[in-house]
Order: sequence, then C-alpha cells, then structure tokens
Amino acid sequence: MMKIAIASDHAGFRFKEEIKKKLGQEGYEVLDYGAPDETPTGTGPYARKVARAVSLGEVERGILICGTGGGMSIGANRYPGVRAVVSFSEFTALNARKHNDANILVLGARTIELAQALALVDIFLRTPFDGGKYAERLAYLEEIEREVWELLQKKFSR
Repeated sequence: MMKIAIASDHAGFRFKEEIKKKLGQEGYEVLDYGAPDETPTGTGPYARKVARAVSLGEVERGILICGTGGGMSIGANRYPGVRAVVSFSEFTALNARKHNDANILVLGARTIELAQALALVDIFLRTPFDGGKYAERLAYLEEIEREVWELLQKKFSR
C-alpha cells in the first residue's frame, strides 16, 4: 500500500487527525509530520518535512493542511520534484493528478468542510496521471528545476 506523509499547522490539526484516521483504516502507511495540537504555529516547518520526504522519494504522496492552503503550497513547491497543488473542489483534485501528476495535496481547513476534504483525499489518491501530452508539462518543469539549480550554484559559488 502507498506510503503517505501528512502534516498540518494548528489550523489544519483537526482535518489532519481525521484524514490520518481514515487513511489508516484504508490500509495506507501514514507518517505524521504535523503539529501535535492546535497551539498556534507556522506552516514552514511542516511543509518542509512533507516536501522533503516526497522530494527524496521516502513517500509516494503527501498531504498538507493549513488555514487556506497557500502557505503550505508555497513552502512545499520550493523542493525539487514536488508538485503541490491546493485543491478546493473535486475538479481541482482530479486534474491536479490527471494533468500535473501532483504528488502533494494541499487543503485549506478554513475554506472547505471536513467531508469535502476527505472526498478530495480519495480523489487525489485514486486518480492516475494521464501521461501523454501532460508528460511534456512535467519535462518542462524538470527543465525549470535544472535552471534553478544552475542559478543557485552560480549564486553560492561566488
């Protein structure tokens, strides 16, 4: 069964716990890198842990939850190979997988209801990547990553 990393800040804690419970019942191996409770905290450390695990191939997919999804998405997409997409509808979750091969689902606990979040997780985990013409999109993203790597090497080799 698929190995999934999950994390939230304080705003997404309740969603994280419910999603984690559901995934465990369905047989997924779930690694919780998130906030331990609802004490206010930032998104950065949690986005970093999940994105790093996905980037290194330690897990197949990730799920991040904060208030809107924005902070987690911005942080996670800094990592090579990470394609984190904020989803707020069945359409966005479906196409994140089919067309972008998204590997991290980002949810906003203050923008959707828990039942919808659970449905989006199902779609995200069960939808395959279409490949074909969309594989060209991924190749282009990899090209961008190589360019960024070269820029970073130049910047820090001075």
